[in-house]
Amino acid sequence: MPVPEVRFTDERLPNGLRLILAEDHLVPVVAVNVWYNVGSKNEVPGKTGFAHLFEHVMFEGSAHVGKAEHVALVQAAGGTMNGSTWLDRTNYYETMPSHQLELALWLEADRMGSLLDALSQENLDNQREVVKNEKRWSYDNRPYGTWNEKLQAHMFPEDHPYHHPTIGSMADLDAASLEDVGAFFRTYYAPNNAVLVLVGDFESAQARAWVERYFGGLAANPAIPRLRDLSVPPVLGEERREVVPDKVPLPRLYFGFRAPVYGDERFDALEVGAQILAGGKGSRLYHRLVRDERIAQDVALFALGFVGGASVVAGWATVRPGITLERVEKAFEEELERIGRDLVTDDELTRAKALLETEELGALGRVEERADRLAMYATLFDDPDLINHQLGRYLAVTKEGIRDASLAVFRPDNRVVLTYIPDTPPADDASNPDELPEVPEDEEIAA
Repeated sequence: MPVPEVRFTDERLPNGLRLILAEDHLVPVVAVNVWYNVGSKNEVPGKTGFAHLFEHVMFEGSAHVGKAEHVALVQAAGGTMNGSTWLDRTNYYETMPSHQLELALWLEADRMGSLLDALSQENLDNQREVVKNEKRWSYDNRPYGTWNEKLQAHMFPEDHPYHHPTIGSMADLDAASLEDVGAFFRTYYAPNNAVLVLVGDFESAQARAWVERYFGGLAANPAIPRLRDLSVPPVLGEERREVVPDKVPLPRLYFGFRAPVYGDERFDALEVGAQILAGGKGSRLYHRLVRDERIAQDVALFALGFVGGASVVAGWATVRPGITLERVEKAFEEELERIGRDLVTDDELTRAKALLETEELGALGRVEERADRLAMYATLFDDPDLINHQLGRYLAVTKEGIRDASLAVFRPDNRVVLTYIPDTPPADDASNPDELPEVPEDEEIAA
C-alpha cells in the first residue's frame, strides 16, 4: 500500500525565518510548531542549562503577554501547547482549533521578538528554582534517574557539548546573571535561526499573510556562532564501567555504545536491529532474558540520534531477585554479539519493519506529529522532504546492513556499562516491574 505523500511549501521570509506550510482540511485543527536551531550542544562551559531554562522562561510572558498568559490564552481558545529541549534543538508548539490560528502565531511571534522585555530578575529566579526542582524530581531522587547523565558523560569527552545533560549544571544556573541569559536569547532566538511549520486546516494565503504580519518585522541575527567540529572517533577505544549505589528496588545494568550520527544509513539499520533485539515481547532479548531464562525483570534497547559527531545506542536489563548481575550481563551481551555475527531471519526483519511502519504511519496521521517532523528534518538536515522518505529508508534496511552495523557498534571496546545496585538490602518483594526509567527523548515542560 503506497504511503500518502505529505505535500508542503517551503520558503523564507526576508529576515531568514523558514516557513513550511502543509494544508490538511480533514479536521478543523492546526498544528503550529517552532523549532529553534539551539540546544544544549550550543552552550559553553560554565553556562550550561540555558536552552532548557528558556523552555520554562518562554511561558513567563513577553512584551504584550502577561506572566503565564500564553498558556491561559491557548487553553481558553481550546488548544494545547508545550515545549521541549534536546541536545540539538529546542521547540515550542500549539495545536489549535483552525479559527484560532492567528492567536497562536501572534503569541509565538511576540515571545520570539520581545521575550526579554518581560524577563525580570524575579522571573529568572523563579524559573531557576523550577528547574532545580525538576532535576531533583526527575534525576536525583528518581530510581535510576541519573543513568542518562552518567552515560553521556562516559560516552563523550569532557570538552564535547554532548558531555553534559540537557538540564545542565545547577551550579551554572545559580551563577547565571540576567545579562548572561539575555545574551543567550538574543544570540539564538532569532528568526533566521528558526523554522515555523503549520500543518492542518488553514488557507495558505491567509496563513502566510499572518506570518508576514507578525514575524516579518523581527530582526535577524547575522552573527549566530558556528559550532566547532563535533567529530569524535567512531568507537570509544575502551570499555568503561561504573557501579552506582542508589535507592533502587533491584539491580539494573545499563549498556551504552557510540554509534553513527542520526541520518546515517547505518543508524537506520541500528534502529531496525533494536526492534529485533528489544521491540516488544517477540524480541530476542525479551525471549531469552525475561521469558525463557527468567533472569531479567525487563529489558530495553533503543537508538538516540544526535547529529554532531556520534549517536548513542543504549539499553538496560533489570536483574530479577536471586540472579547474579554477571549472568544477566553475559546473556545481554551475547545477544548483541550474535546479531553482529549472524544474519537475522526473514521473519525477524519483517516483524521489525512492520513495527516501525506502524509507528511511522501512526505518527504521520496526526497533524502535530507531521508538523514536528517537518520542522525536525528542516532544522537538522535542511531537508523537510525527508518526511516522505524516512519510512522508505527503514524498509530498505537489509539483513546484511543490520549485521554490519551491529558488528561495528556492539564491541567490547565501544561499551559503557553502568551497574545500579541497591544502597540498602532490598526486601524479598522489592521487585517492581512498573518502575521503569524514562527514555530521554527530550526535556519537556508540563503545562
